[in-house]
Amino acid sequence: MKTYNNRAWFLILPVLLCVAFSAILPLMTVVNYSVQDILSPTQSVFVGTEWFKTVLRDADLHGALARQLIFSLAVLAVQIPLGILIALCMPASGWRASLALVLIALPLLIPWNVVGTIWQIFGRGDIGLMGYTLNWLGMNYNYNGNSMDAWLTVLVMDIWHWTPLVALLCYAGLRAIPDAYYQAARIDGASRFAVFRFIQLPKMRNVLMIAVLLRFMDSFMIYTEPFVLTGGGPGNATTFLSQYLTQKAVGQFDLGPASAFSLIYFLIILLFCFVLYTWMQRVGTGDAK
Repeated sequence: MKTYNNRAWFLILPVLLCVAFSAILPLMTVVNYSVQDILSPTQSVFVGTEWFKTVLRDADLHGALARQLIFSLAVLAVQIPLGILIALCMPASGWRASLALVLIALPLLIPWNVVGTIWQIFGRGDIGLMGYTLNWLGMNYNYNGNSMDAWLTVLVMDIWHWTPLVALLCYAGLRAIPDAYYQAARIDGASRFAVFRFIQLPKMRNVLMIAVLLRFMDSFMIYTEPFVLTGGGPGNATTFLSQYLTQKAVGQFDLGPASAFSLIYFLIILLFCFVLYTWMQRVGTGDAK
């Protein structure tokens, strides 16, 4: 009869403690605040689901959610194909491959607030290279005064900052494909597009799924870059869900509504990630509709 040493469970105790203090306890605190009206540090009144109803009826939330969805879908529509294209163009081996990997990864090393500052200067019409050039071409570019210019600037900034991550993931997926597949394709006389369509793209499905999920979650939680660049303006053109939440929690100190919205925010991300994951699992298997 095989014996089990249950003391081995103590080996994962540090991990459980870290998860408890970093995730479970804060989440329980937010759940507690979401059903109470905090009158003072020592006084609170139970209100049930009142804050959830209030938040869901908020027109500003509906606008922020619409802007967030459009932004995240635009990020995926641009960054995934662009990342695949960059990965296909990168050298496969040698010192050129090492140099390309280093250069591609450079934007990922820049902190988020620094990225916002860089593009804040880069887009200025008087001293910024991009802003001055666009105005010189007669486009009348001004991200501080034009809503569309501000939104597009945030989108281009995010593409510049995070497309390298998609490219590196795709590059790793391409390098993991055995040479035997390419040899068989050459024997059959397959074109480059056929190789990409029937060999490279299917073999990259798993890394593409990771890239899509990571980029969707990160773009859906974007805060620092647009806050530094535009402050959420002009008007509310670049006020996304995270900034809406910060205004509730920090600006207005409405802990109850902010906590309720935090849970709704969390559930929205889970829902969309589940939909994306389910859809990408079916892509290429004949089950996608």
